[in-house]
Amino acid sequence: MSQSMYVPLDLPLDFEAFYLGHQEAFHAYAEVHFGGRTAAEEVIHQVFLEIHAGWAELLSAGNLEQGAWAIVRRAVHDRLELEGRAPAFVINGPIAQALAATRDRLKRMESSTGLYEAIGELPNRQFEVIVLRFILGYPTTKVAWYVGIDERTVGHHLRRAKERLRVKLGLPDDRRKKGEQP
Repeated sequence: MSQSMYVPLDLPLDFEAFYLGHQEAFHAYAEVHFGGRTAAEEVIHQVFLEIHAGWAELLSAGNLEQGAWAIVRRAVHDRLELEGRAPAFVINGPIAQALAATRDRLKRMESSTGLYEAIGELPNRQFEVIVLRFILGYPTTKVAWYVGIDERTVGHHLRRAKERLRVKLGLPDDRRKKGEQP
């Protein structure tokens, strides 16, 4: 039986410090998405190899933290897409259960405007971001983390959901037209 030989890399000290300071959070993020430690460890190992390979560029880009998290989110998303599945916490976690229960309750609630029913009828992603952001009051960064999308994409879904609700409820379009003075 042969043993694999461990060859230590000559890693920059700042990279080692970054690894030690971030590996736990990166693993936790991936584990929540995959529902298990094995896939999380595989993906985060690849993430750190990618971060190491682009270390100089990440440092010179000005926001190391943001760049590294972008790599983590992309790698997790790519693996989930490759496996053809949604994040584990969305499928069977407490957030998914709370959102499903909230949708059911909203569809049954009565309001003079029909708002609750209209929210309950939103497409899944729009429903998730509306409930997490405006009913549960989570900041956009937390909504993005829970749903596994970029903050700008959360904003996109929020705008689409608000527009859908505006149309469904027959509310006027009060968005300013280009060139119109207030």
